[in-house]
Amino acid sequence: MRILGITLPENKRMEIALTAIYGIGRPRARHILIKSKIDPAMKPKDLSVDQENSVRKIVEAFKIEGDLKREVASNVKRLKDIKAYRGLRHSRHLPTRGQRTKTNSRTVRGNVRKTMGSGKRKEEKK
Repeated sequence: MRILGITLPENKRMEIALTAIYGIGRPRARHILIKSKIDPAMKPKDLSVDQENSVRKIVEAFKIEGDLKREVASNVKRLKDIKAYRGLRHSRHLPTRGQRTKTNSRTVRGNVRKTMGSGKRKEEKK
């Protein structure tokens, strides 16, 4: 099953398979399935054509994939342009939501380790 150019995994439950689309998480996937009256435990390969079309119609109503990525990027760009604090944090690749940075900011910085080890060099194997 394909929705907006994204192929859903065939052997996963519909509830999980829909999360392969950027912008759809578990709660939204559950909402889509309830609205289209499909059992969340059903697999994409078992859906009928009518069920596929109902899911596709509901999903296309949301802002997902390219549009959503573009909107997020433009929001970050706007913050950088007006030189807001959050924009500066984005441009410096640091946490934007007030987290501490002395330790524990590995995710946003890309696991950068700037401190030195023990100072001892490892002996080369002969």
